[in-house]
Amino acid sequence: MKNIILLAVQGAGKGTLAKRLSSKYGYVHISMGDILRERSSVEDELGKKIKDLIDNGLFVPDDIIFEAISYKISQKECENGYILDGFPRSMEQAIGYDALLEKLNKDIGIVINLTIPSDLLKNRILGRRTCKKCGAIYNIYSDTLCPKEDGICDKCGGELVQREDDNETSLKKRVDTYFEVTAPLVDYYKNKGILYEIESIDSDETLAQVDAILEKLGD
Repeated sequence: MKNIILLAVQGAGKGTLAKRLSSKYGYVHISMGDILRERSSVEDELGKKIKDLIDNGLFVPDDIIFEAISYKISQKECENGYILDGFPRSMEQAIGYDALLEKLNKDIGIVINLTIPSDLLKNRILGRRTCKKCGAIYNIYSDTLCPKEDGICDKCGGELVQREDDNETSLKKRVDTYFEVTAPLVDYYKNKGILYEIESIDSDETLAQVDAILEKLGD
């Protein structure tokens, strides 16, 4: 069993890697957005509180996030290991998560930090297109993900659109916020001796490197 924390700026491939690891090893992929939406569907006091915050577009405070995570990782499905995608995002959350794991008598596992060249990150974000009809994702700067016909989905013929926040201004803000708030976690986990850094250029190569790490650790 191996629990994994994925660190990376948005667009570096956290979600893709998490899904492939989940499929290959049976780990539960836990993204913060999904876990909060899932927990909000439970008809209890916490679920109703989270639903109210989400429905009103309000910030979910750390104490509620920790309750949601505690509930999720305590489920039987997570006994074989889980992947945290998008958490922790700050030193305060990292320290709080350590305390939660100690309380639950769970192992933190390993932390994988995905790095990506700035020009590739820019192309991944600015070139991303999504089908309005079926949700398929393309990238106009990628040989393998570029649609056959400009602006048209290969799968259903739907219109391909660019997210409003996939622009240079938003990209700069995301990157600046990441390095200001989340990047210090790299040193935090490095000092614990559980950090592994991988350059996220090719998804197959990235997965192969993680496979090698897990094999070395005896997973």
